[in-house]
Amino acid sequence: MIGAGLAGLAAATELQELGMRVELFERSRLLGGRATSFEIDGIEVDNGQHVFLACCNEFVAFARRVGFEQSLFVQPRFDALVLARDGTAGRLRAAALPAPLHLLASFAGYPHLSAGAKLRIARALASALLGRIDGATTFESWLVLRGQNAETRRAFWDPFFIPAFNAPFDAVSIEDAMFTLRTAFLGEAGAARFGFATTPLAHLAAKAAERLEAVHRSTGVLAVERTPGGVALRLPEGARREFDGAVLAVPPRAVAKLLGDPLRYGVAGLDGYVPYPILDVHLWHDRGSVGFAFAAALDAPLQWIFEKRPGYLSCSFSAAGDSMSMPTAELEAFAWNEVRAFVPALRDANLVRAAVTRNPEATWLPKPGAARTAQRTSDPAIAIAGSWTDTGWPDTMESAIRSARTAAGLIAGNRRRDGIPPVVPSAAPDGRVVEGQAAQVS
Repeated sequence: MIGAGLAGLAAATELQELGMRVELFERSRLLGGRATSFEIDGIEVDNGQHVFLACCNEFVAFARRVGFEQSLFVQPRFDALVLARDGTAGRLRAAALPAPLHLLASFAGYPHLSAGAKLRIARALASALLGRIDGATTFESWLVLRGQNAETRRAFWDPFFIPAFNAPFDAVSIEDAMFTLRTAFLGEAGAARFGFATTPLAHLAAKAAERLEAVHRSTGVLAVERTPGGVALRLPEGARREFDGAVLAVPPRAVAKLLGDPLRYGVAGLDGYVPYPILDVHLWHDRGSVGFAFAAALDAPLQWIFEKRPGYLSCSFSAAGDSMSMPTAELEAFAWNEVRAFVPALRDANLVRAAVTRNPEATWLPKPGAARTAQRTSDPAIAIAGSWTDTGWPDTMESAIRSARTAAGLIAGNRRRDGIPPVVPSAAPDGRVVEGQAAQVS
């Protein structure tokens, strides 16, 4: 298994449970990939605020399988607090009605939209429910065709869907947009309930890694080569290891580098993916709880504010763009001023400490109109996993787990079909391979 993000960990766990002996190679010292955590001044923080929805069944099932489910919080019903700079607070909250009627009552009283704007949004959602795209190829073009204006975007589409896709709307395919609308907002009434981990995410990665034959951190794989019996991994300092098969659970550019000639393996289009960044500003203050678990902030680049615990907020900048290049001190000061503008309880609070986490490749989107990469390659010993691959879902934690199950199934099915016996792992010449030990989070 190459790559210790969620996709790699999930695929490795699946194969190990199927009776195979799996070794995991990760170039970083951390496990979890884009969903990990680390210490800042002695405090363990996630590298970003990762949110899932209640409809993310595979992600929740994976957390349950590795013993992490008790660290997941899921809302009992959809309930989103939306704040404006003038002090107006609105809520979108699900009622005990079937979708899409479950949001009707709270939407009618939502103070950030005029009656005309609400009607525009209702008509757009109805057209999505009916599958009408009218020739649109991106989410942006669909919104234009549906008559959405600055008011509807400011108070509904932007706060909920920029974080959902982590990309500007003209980069989001119409397929991803319609899938998300129908699955989260227009399907089951409980589908859009927010969920997040209450324990730092590196612990989820560690629990998964404990189940594997061996975990090799700080060990980059240079190339994957085909052998008569499977594959060989070229490692640093001339090391080489042979295995029955390999799952490449890394970003598209890394897959291309590992394969050397992707077309030889029936893999095309890896250079057509575009990375989009996320950054989070972590703020510790002296005022205790702000009275909400999370809230959207209108007209602000920090679209959502999460209270991780009393006195600690995480501010999420999705599709961060120009904010990524701001100096850390400026970002910290800017985020603190923004938070105090939206949260009156913090107007006279003192900032105790702050930190910034940046992820320049938080999500990968193919250019609109381009197909996503399949998990299957033309080589039965090699499969690809990753949230960016073709799972039917946008690039999310749910997509990562779905890709992993597919990739693991391909490797397992090919081995059973060919009757290949397992390769017994052996120590690498450089001594960095630790057999059968649980991975520990630094």
